[in-house]
Amino acid sequence: MGSNVNKRMGNLTLEVTDDYVHIKFPSSVEILSSAVLNGGHTYAEGILNLRVPKNESDEGGEFLPPEVTIEKYIQEHNWNGEHVGMMTAAKMESFAEYFIEKDDVQIQCFVTLGLSNARRAGDKADWPYFDETVLKPGTINIIFGTNANLTKEAMVECIMMITEAKAAAMQDLSVISPVSDKIATGTGTDSVVVFNGQGRQIRYCGKHVLFGEMLATAVYNAINASIDKLMKIYFDV
Repeated sequence: MGSNVNKRMGNLTLEVTDDYVHIKFPSSVEILSSAVLNGGHTYAEGILNLRVPKNESDEGGEFLPPEVTIEKYIQEHNWNGEHVGMMTAAKMESFAEYFIEKDDVQIQCFVTLGLSNARRAGDKADWPYFDETVLKPGTINIIFGTNANLTKEAMVECIMMITEAKAAAMQDLSVISPVSDKIATGTGTDSVVVFNGQGRQIRYCGKHVLFGEMLATAVYNAINASIDKLMKIYFDV
């Protein structure tokens, strides 16, 4: 199994700036996500991870719903085609990627990360409401893709495995939730996007199979690389 953060699947174009991570595909791809713009199961030509102020009202004007803000940004940049969009207040300097290839299967993981909003699953909620649109300052956004052709059920299992790998990284790094003072499993506003390929069909991606090993390795290492970058930014280590 080979890994190289400088390698990338050839069917995508990646652009990273201080304001966003933008992935563009030559044609529509199948996507399953928790993204605020076009989330759920869909097909799209692009993925956007947009950095915004911790509170958009800080910059004046009315507070727009996240999906409206992202859609307007896409239109302003003349990015054609349907997009899936996430939002974060994390610094784009935290961007990290990890690539793994085995035989004819390629896996790529892209991460931006902030931990000031760290939480453990089951922590007491910050707001006693069922819908809250205020953006917290720390978010782990994960974009995961493969050139393999995941079945629908495998795409769902893929999100489960990504979540477990993220929680494992938080545990090994001893990231603490300020709410419960226990090991965090992520942040309160995490989002995940999985994009599919058209190669070898994959029906299973759990912990017993090679694809699951590759998946978790990519996510775990991308998160660690992202945190290393944050440490250098804030602590100059």
